[in-house]
Amino acid sequence: MMLALGMFVFSLSSLAYQELQRQTDWRHAVNNRVGSHPAHQFLGRANDSVTLPGVLLSELAGTALSLDMLRLMANTGKAWPMVEGSGRIYGLWVIDSLSENKTLFFRDGTPRRIEFSLSLKRIDDDRADLAGASSTVALDVMRGLL
Repeated sequence: MMLALGMFVFSLSSLAYQELQRQTDWRHAVNNRVGSHPAHQFLGRANDSVTLPGVLLSELAGTALSLDMLRLMANTGKAWPMVEGSGRIYGLWVIDSLSENKTLFFRDGTPRRIEFSLSLKRIDDDRADLAGASSTVALDVMRGLL
């Protein structure tokens, strides 16, 4: 297991990302003052985002159904706990966007190669009401894909 987002597990056999790019921003207010330099005030943490770009090669490992599962999770609007394979807990995250680029097709139109990029945004840990129920999403996947 590389990473888990809710009950979705990123791994070589399901969906493997090539990089984990994280950006954290902090807020600083600037107040102009007469006869002096502007005053800066630290307001706290701003956005925290993670981008997971990767390549899915269906002949070797992974399946396009993994991308469909992530889309269903995003459609709920819920936040999901993110935990690294090492056990590090990142907190609750919402799926902000998912893009894919399909190339190298089989005769029936099935892509051999799918490049994807998943963007996540962290939400306040206090918002437990936004946490998604993985069992609900699993049922939606079975209804929509089977």
